[in-house]
Amino acid sequence: MDLDCRKFWTCSNKQKQQHQQKKKKESWKTTLLLAYQSLGVVYGDLGISPLYVYQSTFAEDIHHSETNEEIFGVLSFVFWTLTLVPLFKYVFIVLRADDNGEGGTFALYSSICRHAKVSILPNHQVADEALSTYKLEHPPEKKNTSRVKKLLENHKFLHTALLILVLLGTCMVIGDGLLTPAISVFSAVSGLELSMSKNQHQYAVIPITCFILVCLFALQHYGTHKVGFFFAPVVLAWLLCISALGLYNIIQWNPRVYEALSPYYMFKFLKKTRKGGWMSLGGILLCITGSEAMFADLGHFSYTAIQVAFTFLVYPSLILAYMGQAAYLSKHHHSTHKISYYASVPESLRWPVLVIAILASVVGSQAIISGTFSIINQSQSLGCFPRVKVIHTSDKIHGQIYIPEINWILMILCIAVTIGFRDVKHLGNASGLAVMAVMLVTTCLTSLVIVLCWNKPPILALAFLLFFGSVELLYFSASVIKFREGAWLPILLALFLVTIMFVWHYATIKKYEYDLHNKVSLEWLLALGPSLGIARVPGIGVVFTNLTSGIPANFSRFVTNLPAFHRVLVFVCVKSVPVPYVPPAERYLVGRVGPMAHRSYRCIVRYGYRDVHQDVDSFETQLVEKLADFIRYDCGVDDGGKQSSGSASECRLAVIGMVSLSNGLNCEIEENLQPASVSVEFTTVESVTDLIEMEPVQNKQRRVRYFLDDESEECDGQSSSSKKEVPLQEEELRELYAAQQAGTAFILGHSHVKAKQGSSFLKRLALNYGYNFLSRNCRGTDVALKVPPVSLLEVGMVYVV
Repeated sequence: MDLDCRKFWTCSNKQKQQHQQKKKKESWKTTLLLAYQSLGVVYGDLGISPLYVYQSTFAEDIHHSETNEEIFGVLSFVFWTLTLVPLFKYVFIVLRADDNGEGGTFALYSSICRHAKVSILPNHQVADEALSTYKLEHPPEKKNTSRVKKLLENHKFLHTALLILVLLGTCMVIGDGLLTPAISVFSAVSGLELSMSKNQHQYAVIPITCFILVCLFALQHYGTHKVGFFFAPVVLAWLLCISALGLYNIIQWNPRVYEALSPYYMFKFLKKTRKGGWMSLGGILLCITGSEAMFADLGHFSYTAIQVAFTFLVYPSLILAYMGQAAYLSKHHHSTHKISYYASVPESLRWPVLVIAILASVVGSQAIISGTFSIINQSQSLGCFPRVKVIHTSDKIHGQIYIPEINWILMILCIAVTIGFRDVKHLGNASGLAVMAVMLVTTCLTSLVIVLCWNKPPILALAFLLFFGSVELLYFSASVIKFREGAWLPILLALFLVTIMFVWHYATIKKYEYDLHNKVSLEWLLALGPSLGIARVPGIGVVFTNLTSGIPANFSRFVTNLPAFHRVLVFVCVKSVPVPYVPPAERYLVGRVGPMAHRSYRCIVRYGYRDVHQDVDSFETQLVEKLADFIRYDCGVDDGGKQSSGSASECRLAVIGMVSLSNGLNCEIEENLQPASVSVEFTTVESVTDLIEMEPVQNKQRRVRYFLDDESEECDGQSSSSKKEVPLQEEELRELYAAQQAGTAFILGHSHVKAKQGSSFLKRLALNYGYNFLSRNCRGTDVALKVPPVSLLEVGMVYVV
């Protein structure tokens, strides 16, 4: 018997070890697969930079001489820049500052806002904080960390400065989305110059570049996933190609080029070239364009996959490509066209390399365009960008979106920039400044994450900021000095976009404050009845509001002018929370407005800044399901059929588990669910009574128990109040479904903002003209929510702020 037991345990241990090894093997397979897929999405822009780095660097500021000091100096700068910024900064530090697996500027900002009260976004005000902010458990704060946190929280101007910094970084990403396709495709097509005369090249490259750009933007509406199956192979082929060519050139022309990797050549380069060498850094920094994509696209892949792909494939390939081109240039000083990358390619391979380069430039451009769509969608969801139409091009791949208006505006501007600049130098100056601005913003935000979110000593954050910030400021200064030679474009574009985003944000805040101060009390709603000539008509009335409590002013305006409202009334508040995604099971907060007989409810719908918003059909269906779910499990009813709590309640909510009501009555829903990641609590919520967040109805049994506190009797669903509750719930459910059959009307406010008398000129200009112009010419709320015109009721509102 003992022997059999030993055999059993031995076999069990072996099986367990085999299972763990299999799981580990599968995880590595998954990581390698993701690393392969990331090549086509993340590294397209970074991989094609060898096409134009040397050409931009040696354009006018410096010229390589026969001593090779300039060539080796540039190679040394390229090597250490690639090593410090993409490898050390992004791969090993910044990628760890993700927001629940998501990356990008808004991910850093949302992490900071959840750890310190610094947010001034429209959806994150004090009245909304309890319902719209995810509260996470943090490690205990250190003394120095709390000092930094208090400093940020106590100074309002720092909140505004932080938001402007985030908006500036966002605008520079949009500018990068404009400039990267132009310089990438133009540099790839410029390889034709080696087989054409100068005049032929001048008249051929621009039209071919513009044609490729038009085709690229015209294909955007199909979505990345439709053409993405060949993205990774193209980038992989390109990386292997430049690696092989780099090795060939090193062996063929100058095997001792590895000596240039010493940082001594950087100092030697600057000592000899002085101001010209410093200005040439604006071309060298182009070797790291696309590094931000590693962090921005983190949500589509894993940290390990991006780390493996860059460390073991992309980084060595780029180093070999730059070393090979430097080796070739070191032996060809006085020949024509020798700065071009294609000059280092053997003649027999130039046409195949040209084709692969053009395909790789298209892939790199596609990645940055998709990233531009994504960050505009994030800005819009957080109330910092005018409403635009967002089309989700894939049902399976989350985050694949297409924005028609932005796409065509980018195409027109991209073609205009290509025709206007006509050379790699000016395009490189503009693109370089945009890239460095984004990196500086990322460095500043990451230093705050190190202190506030990671609870590291402030000295570490300061060291990170000073070290990487000084490197990036050096390159940024070299780009700014070329303001008249192309760098003016991203600055002008950023100022224009920041102005639009800040005006939209400011007006949205003012409208929200107006709604907050002019909301109607619950008593006013309950007083409406036949005695005042108010009729209740069949159907469901869905009133959209930004308020989480109280009755919005637009509904009072509606009832005043049309003395009737629907038998079932639902006040819906859509909130964007500072996290990437909200699980569907945690999306809805449902509660009553007034007593049960009034048939009025409040539903707060929470979306993350990368969530896909539902269309009106699925939203209406889910809304009714959530209301029915709430009615079935509502336990706050007394014998008279009235709600047990008053017009205002103090309660604590949780996604699952225990829900405590103000009168001491408790309701517990027991089912096998994963622990909740969300816990919401608030102390005073006006007009929102017994607010309960329910789980989706699933085909499994629930056991609902009603019980009182220690001073009351415990009831397990068998008390007299529970028995009386059943027919009341059935009646309420019948009325809900009957109202759904009668039809649903969506009541929206149509606003016009006007600055109050005595306002400053800038405020009047921003509100009376700027915001109203944007509001009239962007997508309306009804279009954004996909409300059919036949079901739409618009209520005009003039906001005097």
